[in-house]
Amino acid sequence: VQLQASGGGLVQPGGSLRLSCVASGFSFRNTPMYWLRQAPGNGLELISGISSAGTTKHYTDPVKGRFTISRDNSKNTMYLQMDNLKPEDTAIYYCSTDDRGDSRGQGTLVTVSS
Repeated sequence: VQLQASGGGLVQPGGSLRLSCVASGFSFRNTPMYWLRQAPGNGLELISGISSAGTTKHYTDPVKGRFTISRDNSKNTMYLQMDNLKPEDTAIYYCSTDDRGDSRGQGTLVTVSS
């Protein structure tokens, strides 16, 4: 399993970012996928998941209504559209094939600050 997240950066509060996760080494189209994050000094936090076909999505309360998960199985890629970002969203974001993040690859840093 190889997973590479990208798209992070510095954004002002209220701004938006779109993260991408490119997958290889397994059958992406048959695998549910997850986004997790780790804020400075905190543990790994599950924030969103999507079924293999993309028809079922779930979000944890801190991001519900602001983040949107999606996937393109033809490109072996998953996305996370993040809108109305808040300073507390500052974290390293990871994609994973499991909801504990055991298979996570290299993450991407998102910093929300004015």
